[in-house]
Amino acid sequence: MARPKHEVAEIIHRFRADLEKQYELPVQVKKTLTVLGNCRTLAMGGHVSVCTDCGSESISYNSCRNRHCPKCQTVNKERWILARESELLPVPYYHMVFTLPHCFNELLPKHATEIYNGLLKASWQTIQSFAADCKFLGAKAGMVSILHTWGQQLWLHPHVHCIVPGGGLTKSGKWKAAKYKDKYLFPKRAMSLVFRAKFMELLRQKMEVPQTIAKTAFKQNWVVYAKRPFASPKTVVEYLGRYTHKVAISNHRLQTVDSKQVSFSYKDYRDSSQNKVMKVSGVEFLRRFVQHILPHGFVRIRHYGFLASKNKSKELNRAKTDLNEPKWEKQKYSLEQICEERLGIKANQCPSCHSQTWRVIRTLEPERGPPARVKPNLKRWEKMKW
Repeated sequence: MARPKHEVAEIIHRFRADLEKQYELPVQVKKTLTVLGNCRTLAMGGHVSVCTDCGSESISYNSCRNRHCPKCQTVNKERWILARESELLPVPYYHMVFTLPHCFNELLPKHATEIYNGLLKASWQTIQSFAADCKFLGAKAGMVSILHTWGQQLWLHPHVHCIVPGGGLTKSGKWKAAKYKDKYLFPKRAMSLVFRAKFMELLRQKMEVPQTIAKTAFKQNWVVYAKRPFASPKTVVEYLGRYTHKVAISNHRLQTVDSKQVSFSYKDYRDSSQNKVMKVSGVEFLRRFVQHILPHGFVRIRHYGFLASKNKSKELNRAKTDLNEPKWEKQKYSLEQICEERLGIKANQCPSCHSQTWRVIRTLEPERGPPARVKPNLKRWEKMKW
């Protein structure tokens, strides 16, 4: 894939100062903008590599590894997919999406942790309650949840993508398959009502919900989207890879960046998913972008039921034994494994002559001093040839 014409880091350098003049940003947001702006620059440090065979030399700057950075998700995504492959079962998998009504958006700036936690927990409790009902399954389910907070135009649109295996574990530890293998796992309309009740109950335990918002929420039909099962477990892994480590916007969607405006592409789902271009001011783009920076320490990918970390060694292996599958064991994947198995890149391979003689000869120390005081080098972005 060709390198993008523009980067989110460029927009941060151009418009961050104006954004901070107009809006009061939380400390977590300021820290995130700093590391995203410095990602893969000398401010993060780096190293000089050389090929001992052909003499090619290259300077590589360190990544920030922040989960909101559009440039730092590839390795994390591939490592996560490798870890999930060993957990797959030879059963149908279902994709469900639980969406929060927009009437809660005004509470998010101050209560993001409570609302996002409630959204994730309510979606699991909904699946759990239907799975426990003998009419539908009568067993303990499992689920992988991924929180997304954005829409295509960067507006707040909190929703949870859930991957649910078509079956569960009975009390005796036996695998029980779902009744409707070629259809939806549970009825969408019923899940919508239960999801609304579960979320409101959880949220009211943590905070006082304004009556106007509560009335609006109960008048609306909450959206629970359910798809038919995936074709195969391998399809699940590839599908998960598209959702797990997404950020609010990728660099490839950025079309133009100038001294005043930013334009980016988006899909208009209300108009037959047509590709369109939106133009906004640089400050407005950053304002929308920072809305999706999660609270410090918040876990956006969660595993529930027999797929939870504490249950995998026993319950997942019981399911695998019953389905004649190899036993699951926790593994650690090195960078070399990820490069070779998922990215098709050999470790220490020279990009010029492709021999295994690529060596690091010198380390570049990161620049010291507060990055916010460093004047951004905008000429670098204007003169850069991609």
